[in-house]
Amino acid sequence: MSQFAVILPAAGQSSRFKGFQRKKPFVELKGRPIWVRTAEHFLNRPDVCQTILVIAPEDLDWFRETFKANLAFMDITVVAGGASRAESVRNGILAIKKPADYIAVHDAARPLLTTQWVDQIFAAAESYQAAIPGLKISSTIKRIGDDALISATVDRTGLVQAQTPQVFSAPLLQKAMASCRNLAAATDDASLVESISQPVMVIDGWPMNIKITTNEDFRLAELFLSALPKSGGLGGLHPFADDLLS
Repeated sequence: MSQFAVILPAAGQSSRFKGFQRKKPFVELKGRPIWVRTAEHFLNRPDVCQTILVIAPEDLDWFRETFKANLAFMDITVVAGGASRAESVRNGILAIKKPADYIAVHDAARPLLTTQWVDQIFAAAESYQAAIPGLKISSTIKRIGDDALISATVDRTGLVQAQTPQVFSAPLLQKAMASCRNLAAATDDASLVESISQPVMVIDGWPMNIKITTNEDFRLAELFLSALPKSGGLGGLHPFADDLLS
């Protein structure tokens, strides 16, 4: 069985997430922190050898104190992030201590997954060495200028909205990371792999797999949480778990 190391970036500043006293990964979504809900999708999988949460350096002490009860029951590695998302992922890669065939990178602020979806993207990575989920664009796309006026209608043929988990063979992602001269400019991990001319397979993404970025996203996540299929496969992971989503 192939082994996957999972990196969960959570080191952003949450600048568009207003009205909460905590950054978005640490806010409770229906009673449990978002980062906990996200991590639980990976922690008990037999094909996941290590789960790594990357948070901002200034949050490390507060995080370990605030969530020490959760961390006592969760086999998760916590490391400090960098100045950009890609630098945080690099720090996560450097923290991998167990032999991993593949590295999956999943936004800590995307808690709405199912076991089947993770199975699908892991299998795609095994087949193609690099795979991401993507949602086909169905709406008409407009480009606007600084004045908010439409400057062009963009042909949406072949366009997708990239999601995570993005999964790559470990040597491939490590090579792409080492080859990048400007990590701060990379907005996702697939772009790093693309830059070394490696094909990246896109499988159909999942509309409910939203990234919580704004307050509106948070309200949607509250609604979607009860709509996801459940199997009870994660129950009993730790004493703070409820009926966990599969």
